[in-house]
Order: sequence, then C-alpha cells, then structure tokens
Amino acid sequence: MSAAAVSDSVRLAATGCITPLGDATATAAALVGGVRALQPTPVLGRAGGEAVPLALLPGRALDETNPPAWVPVLRALLAPVADRPWGTARFPVAIASSNFGVGSLYAFRRYGEDGSADHGTPHGSTDLVRRELGWGPALAVFSHACVSAHLALAHASRLVLAGAADEVLVLAYDFLSPFVAGGFHALKILNAQFPAPYQARATGSIGLGDGAAYAVVTRGRGDLAVAAQSLHNELHHFTANRADGSGFATVLAPLAPAVAGRKLWLKGHGTGTLEAGQLEAAALAQAFPGAPLVGWKGSLGHTLGSCGLVELAVAAAALRAGTTPGTVGSEAPTLAPNVALAPFANAGFDGVLCTSNAFGGAHAALLLSHV
Repeated sequence: MSAAAVSDSVRLAATGCITPLGDATATAAALVGGVRALQPTPVLGRAGGEAVPLALLPGRALDETNPPAWVPVLRALLAPVADRPWGTARFPVAIASSNFGVGSLYAFRRYGEDGSADHGTPHGSTDLVRRELGWGPALAVFSHACVSAHLALAHASRLVLAGAADEVLVLAYDFLSPFVAGGFHALKILNAQFPAPYQARATGSIGLGDGAAYAVVTRGRGDLAVAAQSLHNELHHFTANRADGSGFATVLAPLAPAVAGRKLWLKGHGTGTLEAGQLEAAALAQAFPGAPLVGWKGSLGHTLGSCGLVELAVAAAALRAGTTPGTVGSEAPTLAPNVALAPFANAGFDGVLCTSNAFGGAHAALLLSHV
C-alpha cells in the first residue's frame, strides 16, 4: 500500500522543535559539535531497573507528573506561531504521536496519581493540548508508530494543495515514560549499550529521547519546500520488514521525478538496530549513489512517532546554517560507504531527503529543498 505526491508548492512557513539539546538551531549546532544527549537512566524511572540510554528534557523526570510536565513545553514551543486561529476551518491542526499521554496512564495505574487517567488516552492527551492552547475543534490525529509525523505532514500538504486550508499546523510530540522505555527494554533492543547508527558492529541497540516539533504548512510562503512525499506500508509483519529490503526501495521510487538533477544529502532513520540499518543504508546507497547519509538518533535517541518532524526541523536548521551534522555516536566501519560520520558543508546541495521507518514495514520519505 503506497501513496506519493510531488509538488514544490507546499512550503514550510515556520518550523521548530525542542530536544534535550535545545531548539532546532541549538540542536543542530550541538550535533555538529558531536554532543550526545543520551544519558544512562534507570529504565523504570523511580522504580529503578537497568540503566539504559535515554535523552530527557532538562529537569524532566521519566515518571510523569499531573498535570503533565510537557504541557508548558508545548506552549513555549508553539509561542512563535500562537497568533493564528488554530483549530478553525481555514487553520486546522494535525497532531501526531505514538505515546500521547501513556505516561500519565502508567502513573495512574502504578501509583494511583489522581487525575492522571483523564489525559492518559490519545483523545484525553490531544484534548488537553487543544484546551490549554485555546484551539478550536478542527483537529486531526495521526498515530502509526515512527511514521506518525510523516502522515500528519502528508495530510496537511493535501489540505493546502486542495485549497481546503490556508495554513495547517502540524504538531508532533512524544515524551518518554517507564511504560515506553520498559516496553523497548523488554524487546531487548533498548539495553545498556549506546546506539551507533549505521555502524557495522556485533550487536545493535537503540536509545530513546523526548522530542516535540511543529511545522506550519502552506502554499507559496517560506524559504523551504516539501517538494515530494512518499508513504509505503509493506503489510508484512507486526514488527519486521521484508528480509529483501524491498519496502525501503519502494518508498523511494516515487520520488525519482522530484530528485532528478538535484544534489542531495540524506537524513536517514538510523536507530542503531542492525537489520533495519543494513536494509535502509543499502536502499539509500542504491537509489542515491554517493549522497552522504547521516543519522542523529545516536545523540537524540529515537523520538518515536515525532522523529520525522523533530529531525525535519533540525534538518531545516542545518540547511539554513550551512552545515550538516554528522552521524553522532558512530565510527568506522559503517554499513555503507556513504555514511558521513563527520559534519560537512551543505551550501552546494539542493536539499535533503528525510526518511523514517516503523514497526511492521511502514516507510516514509520526503524531499526538503531550497526554494
């Protein structure tokens, strides 16, 4: 099952994100400097457990508070675009997440935190955001694991291209909790080992991180265009990709008309797992020979359903700054010869191809280019 769109009319009027390293500009600069946000943290928060690599926002504990500690974070993040009548017919909102308020639900079930259950569900979490930020009811919610943000961006793009909206606010947020960290720990891909995206080593592992981001999608205004987008779902398995890697190649194929003649760098998904990393790196190297490939989850951790928008905001900041961060946390040998371990100047590039991949063979890719 696939969907694709090619149009350089979709523009980003504004973008921003918050990570443990700061806003998009600060995060890009820290990544250029090789800063690693991940820190060893008890996997179950105040209940203890193995120390695993997590990247939490400064001052935020893994165990959720009531009201959630991330509410003022989102309010501050969105302050630069708070002047629009979001949630109205011509200014709708698209929210993406894979966690929503599950940290609150966990706190309620484990510790009996009064009131936490009210915003522990996807509806409760997004309704809390809507009420706290004073939005109207025109809001769509997307959740499909690690490609969630790409789905919301695709929806927003369709609305503005169809003339059904003047601007669409896309918001993605995922904040860690013992429930989320414990789940990945049970799968044994989150452990004491730090992630090394695209590095050829004996065993793979991931890190997890807090993250939130936004983009204002419109037509004809903004210095960066979302020139093409592609989505593909293998519908193959609950968690695994097809062993031949065909899903990674399939999502890239529809972008060929948009990338023809352009010099690109690649921002990959690169969580640090070996099998998916090998399949992704091989597909990108074949589709874009010689294009440098970077991944930032070795520093930021995997921000889950929000990663597509968080890393898009960082990529936009890198394009504007003229320097692309390298693949922090990794070293040679790598899974493909085009993996860029060190930062590089990007002034000679036309744009960046950003990819995300999710459980069960869901894939997403988009082309972000200068106007």
